[in-house]
Amino acid sequence: MSKPTDLVQGTLDLLLLKIVALEPLHGWAIAQRLKQVSGDVLQVSEGSLYPALHKLEQEGWITAKWQVAETGRRAKFYTLSRAGLRALDREAANWERLSGAISRVVRLKEV
Repeated sequence: MSKPTDLVQGTLDLLLLKIVALEPLHGWAIAQRLKQVSGDVLQVSEGSLYPALHKLEQEGWITAKWQVAETGRRAKFYTLSRAGLRALDREAANWERLSGAISRVVRLKEV
């Protein structure tokens, strides 16, 4: 199972931006969605998730608003900002370039 330390630097930001772009979610729901969408391959701990969300909020890429969650408890819901949408496009393009380059190297045939 991959952990955030196993991910390429900056990948967690990309994943969080993409998840939040789909709909406003609170932290626990973001972690669950990431786990679900990745087929239980990617999991992010609270110790990595919340600092990453805080950093994205500081960058202005996401906004946070306190709301009542489905459990009836108050939770901070995160939404993608316009700047976040631009960052998501940029980060996704960088990921495509990087993952393509890595794939080309991995597919090399041994002599």
